Amino acid sequence: MSGSVRVAVIGSGPSGLYAADELSKHDAVSVDVVDRLPCPYGLLRYGVAPDHLKMKSLEITLRKILERPRVRFLGGVELGTSISVDELRKYYDAMVYATGSPVDRRLSIPGEDLPGSFSATTFVAWYCGHPDAEVDAFTLDARSAVVVGVGNVAVDVARILAKTAHELGVTDMPDHVLKVLGASAVSDIHIVGRRGPAQAKFTTKELRELGELANADVVVDPAELVLDEAGKELVETNKTVRRNLETLQEWSTRSQRGRPRRIHLRFLLAPVAVLGTGRVEAVQCERNELDGSGGVVGTGETVTLPAQLLLRSVGYRGLPLPGVPFDERSGVIPHVAGRVQRNGSTAAGEYVVGWIKRGPTGVIGTNKGDAKETVERLLHDLDALPRAPHREPDMIIDRLARQGVGVVTWAGWEAIDAAEQALGVAAGRTRIKIANREALLTAAAKALAD
Repeated sequence: MSGSVRVAVIGSGPSGLYAADELSKHDAVSVDVVDRLPCPYGLLRYGVAPDHLKMKSLEITLRKILERPRVRFLGGVELGTSISVDELRKYYDAMVYATGSPVDRRLSIPGEDLPGSFSATTFVAWYCGHPDAEVDAFTLDARSAVVVGVGNVAVDVARILAKTAHELGVTDMPDHVLKVLGASAVSDIHIVGRRGPAQAKFTTKELRELGELANADVVVDPAELVLDEAGKELVETNKTVRRNLETLQEWSTRSQRGRPRRIHLRFLLAPVAVLGTGRVEAVQCERNELDGSGGVVGTGETVTLPAQLLLRSVGYRGLPLPGVPFDERSGVIPHVAGRVQRNGSTAAGEYVVGWIKRGPTGVIGTNKGDAKETVERLLHDLDALPRAPHREPDMIIDRLARQGVGVVTWAGWEAIDAAEQALGVAAGRTRIKIANREALLTAAAKALAD
């Protein structure tokens, strides 16, 4: 390995691991996948809803990438804190940034910061057992919840709120999450979109799952399923839009069955203020009407939705990495076909993949082609890249150890994996996710002890 080209991939989510996959197919390349968390897989572990078991099974494929001889996992290493970009250049010939879009966009309306108002990302991180999430962040004593946004994440959080703890007991959710969900007082969940049903971003499979819930009725107002000319064209040309509309129309005529919870799918409502004295009590929306070209205009009429919980899911954006160029307007690292740009020029040995490259678009599989494009550029540049001075693989480990950084290796992750499975077996479940960072590190340390 020491004589090969050495590449650091910063981020171990699907985009980073697809890049490692492409790189490790070449005998001349060795890859270190570096992540600030002790655990790999990024949003697959901490963003995909725990009850989406089929999607989470993609971990099997990604695991095989990390098990390759020329690929290493270095967890618990944060760029800018554990080590700088300039220091990384001493150990790697090239770097690939794959850090995603970890924060939500804001609504920018009055009252948005009242207690009881959260980003969907915060809620997802909590129920997925992210080590940065506060264990007691949610109590779910709210009777009515408003989820702003009509994409798959909004559908995910609404579905989790609507399910019972018993239904979710087959997942890897931490026990403290299941306990809160089991005591939830939520009876009504409003999914709110400012445009019409033809412009909603959810996929049909995820949408239809709402209608299959045993514990919740789906409520759709037929008056909000209107289409303008742009919407009619989408229905004609886009299979997903057509199937979504068919599903919504079916639900709008379905009799309610008196289930304990109700999911209200609302369209043409734009939140304009969060109301409440001391905490969220309601969300005030302006009713919109279609403008004929896919957009909307406000009517001046307001609709107030009672709510003690607000979850915002209106898009995501990247965060700047210390020492790495960043476009604040678009929320991505500036690049040309994956080659990072510094001051308008190509930065030697720096590349980018995934959402931090193109913005939060596409599904997990979209990252495959995206990573291939970037890696092709990197491989094309290999001969011109300056070689790092400290190229022995253990040099980076030694340097981090001197700084007091406890690197979690692949063996450490396997110890965490085994500990989570053991917790699951003891409780009659397949796995229980460890949500505490110190507990994760303690489990990983057992690999060294053994």
